Amino acid sequence: SSGINAEYGEVHSKNNDDEQYIWTSSAGGSFTIHQDEDAEDVPRGTKIILYLREDMTEYLEEKKLKDIIKKHSQFIGYPIKLQVEKEREKEVSDDEAEPEEKEDDEETPKIEDVDEEKEKEKKKKKIKEKYNELEELHK
Repeated sequence: SSGINAEYGEVHSKNNDDEQYIWTSSAGGSFTIHQDEDAEDVPRGTKIILYLREDMTEYLEEKKLKDIIKKHSQFIGYPIKLQVEKEREKEVSDDEAEPEEKEDDEETPKIEDVDEEKEKEKKKKKIKEKYNELEELHK
């Protein structure tokens, strides 16, 4: 079904005792296979990259991908991982949370009075930080 939804696809595959290969195909039905000269140092596994058609954006939704993987991986004996975007709260001081303003004249020295008690009293802010993580969907 990837040919129906994608304009172009790549499958990077590596066996324990063999070189890594890339299978590429366009929606037209033809494909090529070639050795991956610029391969990451991966002991084994398969990575699938699909370049979706513009009208298939529903397949970019995390829930849709997880449902498809769950439906079609019941009898696969290998782990399947999906790179997902997650969010976590991070506590930072007020001055870290707000970007610093640049002054017009950077060569002019800046003089500040530093009061240790005021430094301690700086308020902490919680910000949401986004990060990517490989989530194991099938073990």
